[in-house]
Amino acid sequence: MNKALSQNHDKSLLDDRKTLRKLELNYQKNKLQDNSPAIDKLAADFRYEQAKDQYWNPEPFSLLYGTPLWEQSSAAQRVKLNQVYWVAYYSQIVSAEIATIFFNQTSAAGLYSIEDFRIVCDTLDLESAQERAHINAFKKIGEEFEQAVFGERMFTYSMRGPFVETMILHNSNRVKRFWRWIQLHAYASLSSDNAFIGCQYFTVRGVRTLNGKLIQHQLSKLYSNDPDNASIPARISYCHFLDESFHFNSSTIISHDVVKSLRAPTGFERWVANLTLRGTQKDHYNFSTAINGLFWYDPALYAKVYKILRSPLFDLGKDGAKEMMEACFARDNEALHLSAKSRRTALDSYKGYLADIDYVDRANKEMAIMSGNSVAKHLETNTRALRQFFRRLDANGD
Repeated sequence: MNKALSQNHDKSLLDDRKTLRKLELNYQKNKLQDNSPAIDKLAADFRYEQAKDQYWNPEPFSLLYGTPLWEQSSAAQRVKLNQVYWVAYYSQIVSAEIATIFFNQTSAAGLYSIEDFRIVCDTLDLESAQERAHINAFKKIGEEFEQAVFGERMFTYSMRGPFVETMILHNSNRVKRFWRWIQLHAYASLSSDNAFIGCQYFTVRGVRTLNGKLIQHQLSKLYSNDPDNASIPARISYCHFLDESFHFNSSTIISHDVVKSLRAPTGFERWVANLTLRGTQKDHYNFSTAINGLFWYDPALYAKVYKILRSPLFDLGKDGAKEMMEACFARDNEALHLSAKSRRTALDSYKGYLADIDYVDRANKEMAIMSGNSVAKHLETNTRALRQFFRRLDANGD
């Protein structure tokens, strides 16, 4: 067919052979090495009793690694803290991937309204199927672990929809959650009926997953360095990293190259694009002493950590648990600086990722909001919130 007849706009992805080739190679390679069947089998084969004495991540990726709790823990307790990290970390990934599945599809709807974007949409279909396999594995292992060790949920949760805040432990309240719900519904509608916003979603996805790529590469090393002795969760981490590497490639190609085959964004579209990036900065403003590599708000973790300290795993009394929490969260320690370093690496990577995208404003390119936090502010926030947490404990007689 005459190219002029096959287009409904003045630019064509077909004219950008280099980008088309990138898309095709990424899609074909991801399809060829798809780890979903392997992840499904590993999840089905998982039995906590067989993996209960193994590390599931490299040792530094353990709950409260580098704090006084870690230093005073026995070898057996350290194994459990390592496993708790795996469950907590991938519970966050579940939340992110639920949102990814939904916005992959709304964005594909917006992009499919333009001719010749089938390769993009097929890529997103494959990725969404892979995300479902990831979610199933993370939930199965996390829930089995928490049932065996604690007898209740700690970091896992029942299946949820995409219209909730992606960051599961953050500084929020009922009003903020409702406002986020409205924003997500609005963005879903816009991205499904606007090719630029549908394409721009992958700028947001790329930034949000860049830190994950950095951390998950390190998590995958427990398997890649010793495949014969790795636990099933470590094997799943490795397979997940391979899949997500292709997903990150997709985000980069779509957000940096494919977008050039669309007409220039309007003022409104630029405003929406930059608003979503500011939202990402706000979500990534905090960092966690307890979980290196996640942008969780430590005060939201206090109740969970307190339960863990009071559980048979550590069997601390009320006063002992309070003293340990103060030492971990309200005082300078190695964990705090390790997490701050990971966040600085992520921040610098975000700046590099956004540097050559012309519609991104200065505040987002410089990560102005995210840059506003610091170790001193983090300690001050944690200390103030810990005092409030202790007052609530005392008021409840716990």
